[in-house]
Amino acid sequence: MRLEYFEMIDSVDVFDAKAQRIETTSRVPAAGESPVFEGHFPSYPIVPGVLLLETMNHNAGWLIMGLNRLTRMPFFVGSRRLKVRKFVQPEQVLKGSAEMIHEGSGFAVTKGELRIDGELIAECEMTMMVMDFPSARFKQELEKRAERIGMIALVGA
Repeated sequence: MRLEYFEMIDSVDVFDAKAQRIETTSRVPAAGESPVFEGHFPSYPIVPGVLLLETMNHNAGWLIMGLNRLTRMPFFVGSRRLKVRKFVQPEQVLKGSAEMIHEGSGFAVTKGELRIDGELIAECEMTMMVMDFPSARFKQELEKRAERIGMIALVGA
């Protein structure tokens, strides 16, 4: 997990196209490894809630891209029912999941969760606009990231 670069997912552990579900792992960096913790908060570092939402957003995005075999790009457009139940601290390991609720008319709605040691930390319903990649270069960069986190091997794209 590289918070300041919005690279939230370290690995895709499970991609199940039939169940329309994904499971991921994100290792929160140590306090000294990310400038995010310098200001949030000095002497009490916790992952900002907005970055927990972003992590769930990435899980949903990889789910959608896996389902369309990396041919279209989801863009976050809204969230509902966001609940952050506990603080997330440096060096904790987040297990994330996302599942499809509805897809159609260029939009997808997903439900995401983050857990630490099986305990629910955060959950949210997210809406994504699904469209063509804005450029070939952008698609190539995301394909490199997909390779790095193991998504390509699971999707077979």
